[in-house]
Amino acid sequence: MTLLYDFALFCYALLLRLAAPFVPKAAAWVAGRRGLLPRIGAALAADGAPRVWYHCASLGEFEQGRPLMEAYRRAHPDTKIVLTFFSPSGYAVRKDWPGADYIFYLPLDTRANARAFLDAVQPQLAVFVKYEFWYHFLTETRRLGVPAVVVSAIFRPEQVFFKPWGGFFRGILGQLSHIFTQNQASAALLRQHGLTRVSVTGDTRFDTVAATALAPPRPLPLVEAFVADGAPVLVVGSAWPEDLPALGPLLRRYAGQIRVLLAPHEITENHLAQIEAVLPGQVLRYSQAEAGTVAGARLLLFDNVGLLSQLYRFGQFAYVGGAFSKGLHNTLEAAAFGLPLFFGPTYGKFQEAVDLVALGCATPVRTAAELEAAFARLLADEPRRLKMQDQALEYVHQQAGATARILSQLTISSEQ
Repeated sequence: MTLLYDFALFCYALLLRLAAPFVPKAAAWVAGRRGLLPRIGAALAADGAPRVWYHCASLGEFEQGRPLMEAYRRAHPDTKIVLTFFSPSGYAVRKDWPGADYIFYLPLDTRANARAFLDAVQPQLAVFVKYEFWYHFLTETRRLGVPAVVVSAIFRPEQVFFKPWGGFFRGILGQLSHIFTQNQASAALLRQHGLTRVSVTGDTRFDTVAATALAPPRPLPLVEAFVADGAPVLVVGSAWPEDLPALGPLLRRYAGQIRVLLAPHEITENHLAQIEAVLPGQVLRYSQAEAGTVAGARLLLFDNVGLLSQLYRFGQFAYVGGAFSKGLHNTLEAAAFGLPLFFGPTYGKFQEAVDLVALGCATPVRTAAELEAAFARLLADEPRRLKMQDQALEYVHQQAGATARILSQLTISSEQ
């Protein structure tokens, strides 16, 4: 099975190299790994400080791991943090994050790469955030006696680990020293399959979003000017092209009654133009906005990154994208500000979304008509909106604390 695993990864890397001339993300993935191991070795060669290695697949996993990295640094200030990413979308945005001492791409998971990487990093502890269980990296940490844990993990019965033929993949999980899960169902599933080094500690993202909501707000004068007329504000976060057929009729119907702050999932000229076509003449790109021009627009379109978590504080309602496409994006950022939520039908894999729907704080929709009807009911019922706000805030703050629970069990200190 190891040979098949290695062959599959070889084919994956080959396909990315073939796609690189045509696909920017593939090009970034390939370029970022060119000469990677010598660069890692050179960067760490003169640094004899103890190190902890954190790995995040992409940007979403980084946001889950961030509070733990920050807390670990406060507890162990002499320990250096080595942060790796698999995806260019995570590395490109956070390659200069000051909370880590070293930030790299993760080399492809081969035996030689895993040994060379771990020889260079020499971590006292390896922390994988949510998922990405790499066979050779985990085998090598086990061989070297380096504790390896996964945090904020969530598992479902349909995953490959729990198939009758999934013994090889369960074996990868078995290399972990401990698994910290988001919920009881995940822990029970692991134990049912013989994986007993498990603790239920929750999702560290609750700590991040709760802290963001309580922190002093970032000055955004253009946004403040845009919403100054007091009209209800709908914040649309991480919108995909697939969200527009449902969103479009709602935005057109209420164009004269509400203001819209919209952050696309990907900033491409084609997607920005698609959004502008929904409300011709009423959309203003953030990069082109000026204090004297924002009042005349009805939709402020964010053609930059990094502001979405700050935008929710201006809203009364939120639509979170992705659930008409590959998967729902972060609903907790909006819930932390008490915003009632709308999203598409593909949300069942996201525990927080399931919880918010069960609490009545979020409304999944399948069609444009369902979205219009649900929004109309809530827009006309202020007491209900305020009740949903209170329930969302209570949910977020009740779930916070995963960082402290995990940190209390990470007993490998920088002095050991």
